[in-house]
Amino acid sequence: MTDLFSPYALKGVTLRNRIVMSPMTMYNSVDGRMDDYHTMYLGARAAGGFGLVFPEQVAITPDGRTTTSCAGLWSDEQVEGHARVTAMIRRMGAVPGIQLGHTGRKGSELPPHKGVNEQGSWKALPPDHPDGWTCVAPDAIPYGGDHSYPVHPLTVAEIADLHRSYADAARRALDAGYQWLEMHFAHGYLAASFFSPLANQRTDEYGGSVRNRARFLLEALDAVREVWPEEYPLTMRLGVDDLHPDGIRLEDSIEAIGWMKEHGLDLADVSIGFNTDDMVEPPLGDRGFMLERAARIKREVDIPVATSWNLGVPQNAAAAIASGAIDLAFLGRPALSNPHWPVWAARELGHEDPFGLVPADWAWWLRNFRGHDASIGLPAPSAPAPDLRAAG
Repeated sequence: MTDLFSPYALKGVTLRNRIVMSPMTMYNSVDGRMDDYHTMYLGARAAGGFGLVFPEQVAITPDGRTTTSCAGLWSDEQVEGHARVTAMIRRMGAVPGIQLGHTGRKGSELPPHKGVNEQGSWKALPPDHPDGWTCVAPDAIPYGGDHSYPVHPLTVAEIADLHRSYADAARRALDAGYQWLEMHFAHGYLAASFFSPLANQRTDEYGGSVRNRARFLLEALDAVREVWPEEYPLTMRLGVDDLHPDGIRLEDSIEAIGWMKEHGLDLADVSIGFNTDDMVEPPLGDRGFMLERAARIKREVDIPVATSWNLGVPQNAAAAIASGAIDLAFLGRPALSNPHWPVWAARELGHEDPFGLVPADWAWWLRNFRGHDASIGLPAPSAPAPDLRAAG
């Protein structure tokens, strides 16, 4: 039976398990570079047993960042820091993945740990602020709320330039040692806003019909597919539902993912559109609420899928994999909370060798612990492992 700890092969890459460290923006870059901080915290997650480890969303242009403290790969000078990160991830037994994206009309922000607005959301900075800029978008429609400053609607020529930036960043990612590339088409960022009628009211070939609104995404995928090796997975995170009557619908997303598969997409990482804060009954607190949507996409498009969203309870993640609903479980905040989440999950689920998930030198010491059992540094399993066959 396939379980959370089964190896997963896609193209020429094999992950040691189905557990993924999801991209998490950490606001610790200078001039887009990665340094000791990123090597430390991402290496720790690889050492903790994750099969695939992503840094944060990596910007393809300077104005594609969320803040001036976010990582990028728009310059050859940034490759060295990424290469240090990928070398450490591989040394610790995981596969290094990169998520490329552009924040679009949700850029030019203050890092959230430095302050949020009265609603608890990120603060947008005005274009004339030293750390701000004019955001670009498919149309002259700001996101809203704090993000109400005028945005620049992209011309067709500027769109072509961005697609070249995607390809250039992908080449640098390959030079840096990444073996898995995901494109960020969700969470209200630039590609997501092109796909959503809430943000895109263009009347040219990039607006109107579902096919036209998907054009930016497909062309970006094509640009990267030209330079990204066939033996390495090319995946994307798509906002498949805006949870708004006038926004992206799941049916539209299923159609678009089918087109992406024809353009060389290897796996769909399923998330929310987040093209508006005015969502109808958002189920953000429900466990695994994206699983049903992901499973439907997997059935109807016949493509591997992944998702995140409230899978941090080991039994929930394991059941999602065992049922076949998803192929990979992405964990963001749980990975930040516990760099050894896979080891903890393995103990919770009754895995025969939980410490086999960490590097061999660490595993030897942990397997040969001669002290008081409860002093090993991990809690005892809370309950007997469930019979996951019931989830199938």
